[in-house]
Amino acid sequence: MHVTGETGTGKELVAAAIHQESRRGGAPFVPINCAALPEGVLESELFGHVKGAFSGPSATRRVVFELADGGTIFLDEVGDLPKSVQAKLLRVLQEGTFERVGGEETVSVNVRLISATNHDLKREVERKNFRDDLYYRLNVVPIHLPPLRERKNDILLLVQHFLEQAAKDGEKSAGISKEALAVMVDYPWPGNVRELQNAIYFALFKSKGGVIRSRHLPMELKDQRPRRGPERKLNAEAVLGALERTGATRPKPPGSSAWGVPRYTGFCARPVMSCETVLSREEHETGREG
Repeated sequence: MHVTGETGTGKELVAAAIHQESRRGGAPFVPINCAALPEGVLESELFGHVKGAFSGPSATRRVVFELADGGTIFLDEVGDLPKSVQAKLLRVLQEGTFERVGGEETVSVNVRLISATNHDLKREVERKNFRDDLYYRLNVVPIHLPPLRERKNDILLLVQHFLEQAAKDGEKSAGISKEALAVMVDYPWPGNVRELQNAIYFALFKSKGGVIRSRHLPMELKDQRPRRGPERKLNAEAVLGALERTGATRPKPPGSSAWGVPRYTGFCARPVMSCETVLSREEHETGREG
């Protein structure tokens, strides 16, 4: 299985849920972040090493693939795997065997591997940064997690979940106001579920056990609250943009949709031009047409 999605969408949680609900649920679930370790250390963590394999190890140790035997390995940021490690991983997936670093003994394992990345792995294949044969072995069952901004209905459920989770940890709260929820629903959440969780814990700290209101939310939620509809205030930049979009050589009549303002706003916006100037131009052109 291969899980894709932006950072913070909960890829590891999905992998853990798949593991728990499967027949391997009682066996180990071993997550590892491929981007967090240097190449040599990552290979040793995945496949183990024998005593004397390189400077440092003092004894043979069992790691990831051996520890997860019968269970599931979750490889996060799999797109950052070095080419040498990709080759060894492909062999494990195909044959279920590997050798420890510096060793000759073949070790057999029975594991399920779930990979994840926030990059376009197919594009990495095209750029020759990722093996195509490994990509097709990993991407047997693709799962895509949409960002939180595309699933607004989940925000209320997640807020409730994080409040209940905080209550179990001893954090008191009298609930959350509708106003605060409205701000949270409007926010685009670039950090996705992880950012939402952090925002809830921040609000709990600020509210001190009372009702969470909008003033208790992190500053970026209030500062970056998206505007609804077009900008209402006319300015020089808006006027020039409207003229370019419509191909007009003179101002359009009040209420033109290109302006993005109500009809009653008219052209009384300074310092673009005055109402008197617009009216005199209209009257002059009307007289010329007559």
